[in-house]
Amino acid sequence: MRIGGLVPVLLLIWLIIGAVAAGQRHYYDSAPTNCASTSTIAVTIIAGPLNYFGVNPKVADCHVNVPQPSP
Repeated sequence: MRIGGLVPVLLLIWLIIGAVAAGQRHYYDSAPTNCASTSTIAVTIIAGPLNYFGVNPKVADCHVNVPQPSP
Protein backbone atom coordinates (compact mmCIF):
# COMPACT_ATOMS: atom_id res chain seq x y z
CA MET A 1 0.00 0.00 0.00
CA ARG A 2 1.34 3.41 -0.89
CA ILE A 3 1.69 6.23 1.63
CA GLY A 4 -0.95 8.22 -0.26
CA GLY A 5 -3.45 5.44 0.41
CA LEU A 6 -2.39 4.96 4.01
CA VAL A 7 -3.00 8.55 5.17
CA PRO A 8 -6.78 8.60 4.50
CA VAL A 9 -7.18 5.22 6.21
CA LEU A 10 -5.29 6.43 9.29
CA LEU A 11 -7.33 9.64 9.35
CA LEU A 12 -10.57 7.67 9.19
CA ILE A 13 -9.45 5.38 12.04
CA TRP A 14 -8.43 8.47 14.08
CA LEU A 15 -11.89 10.03 13.65
CA ILE A 16 -13.68 6.76 14.42
CA ILE A 17 -11.75 6.46 17.69
CA GLY A 18 -12.76 10.04 18.53
CA ALA A 19 -16.40 9.27 17.76
CA VAL A 20 -16.25 6.23 20.05
CA ALA A 21 -14.74 8.39 22.83
CA ALA A 22 -17.57 10.92 22.45
CA GLY A 23 -20.06 8.09 22.69
CA GLN A 24 -18.43 6.76 25.86
CA ARG A 25 -18.79 10.22 27.39
CA HIS A 26 -22.51 10.13 26.51
CA TYR A 27 -22.34 13.22 24.30
CA TYR A 28 -24.81 11.65 21.85
CA ASP A 29 -27.51 10.90 24.45
CA SER A 30 -29.40 14.14 23.82
CA ALA A 31 -29.47 16.59 20.96
CA PRO A 32 -27.00 19.46 21.27
CA THR A 33 -28.80 22.49 22.64
CA ASN A 34 -26.27 25.17 21.73
CA CYS A 35 -23.09 25.69 19.78
CA ALA A 36 -20.92 24.89 22.81
CA SER A 37 -22.24 21.33 23.10
CA THR A 38 -21.96 20.81 19.35
CA SER A 39 -18.40 22.15 19.43
CA THR A 40 -17.49 19.88 22.34
CA ILE A 41 -18.62 16.86 20.33
CA ALA A 42 -16.61 18.05 17.32
CA VAL A 43 -13.36 18.69 19.19
CA THR A 44 -13.68 15.35 21.00
CA ILE A 45 -13.96 13.57 17.66
CA ILE A 46 -11.03 15.54 16.23
CA ALA A 47 -8.88 14.73 19.29
CA GLY A 48 -9.30 11.05 18.43
CA PRO A 49 -7.05 8.69 20.42
CA LEU A 50 -5.71 11.59 22.50
CA ASN A 51 -8.94 11.28 24.50
CA TYR A 52 -7.54 8.09 26.02
CA PHE A 53 -4.32 9.84 27.08
CA GLY A 54 -6.01 12.40 29.30
CA VAL A 55 -7.12 15.02 26.77
CA ASN A 56 -10.68 16.11 27.56
CA PRO A 57 -11.51 18.92 25.15
CA LYS A 58 -14.54 21.00 26.05
CA VAL A 59 -15.94 24.21 24.66
CA ALA A 60 -17.49 26.24 27.46
CA ASP A 61 -18.96 29.12 25.52
CA CYS A 62 -19.22 30.26 21.93
CA HIS A 63 -20.91 33.10 20.17
CA VAL A 64 -22.21 33.06 16.64
CA ASN A 65 -22.68 36.35 14.88
CA VAL A 66 -26.01 36.25 13.08
CA PRO A 67 -26.24 38.75 10.25
CA GLN A 68 -29.13 41.17 10.52
CA PRO A 69 -31.27 42.02 7.49
CA SER A 70 -30.71 45.36 5.85
CA PRO A 71 -33.34 48.03 6.63
